[in-house]
Amino acid sequence: MKKSGSVDILLVEDNPGEVKLITKALAGTDIRPEVQHVGDGVEAMQYLHNEPPFENSPKPGIIILDLNLPRKDGKSVLKEIKSDPKLTRIPVIIFSSSDAPQDISACYDLGANSYVVKPRDLDSMTGTISSLVDFWLGKSELPPGPSGGL
Repeated sequence: MKKSGSVDILLVEDNPGEVKLITKALAGTDIRPEVQHVGDGVEAMQYLHNEPPFENSPKPGIIILDLNLPRKDGKSVLKEIKSDPKLTRIPVIIFSSSDAPQDISACYDLGANSYVVKPRDLDSMTGTISSLVDFWLGKSELPPGPSGGL
């Protein structure tokens, strides 16, 4: 397993309980990435464009994106990310409670790198997050970070 170094994950999730579970699961992995969190789609885009109040936010190496968000839904956020040349290379993992085929297809059509249905219990959540981190930060080669042209 390779080391991630300073890879940041942007978690876009509006449910405080799920934020806590996901953050705890991420902290329990061998890689322990830095997790930044925003609670809705508008904040996600402000964060990614370094707009107030996120002027000094680091570019994430990976985005974990919920679909059902206030103010701007996850599909709209995904579409904006994948149509922006400065953001399009950032892997976006959809992490949703929806297992509807139309949601899954729509997200892949919009450029999602992965679609994972949220597990319903803590043990499964921990295992799923651990697998995601192991794959995306341990085995996959990510595009160069901000200094490399993102």
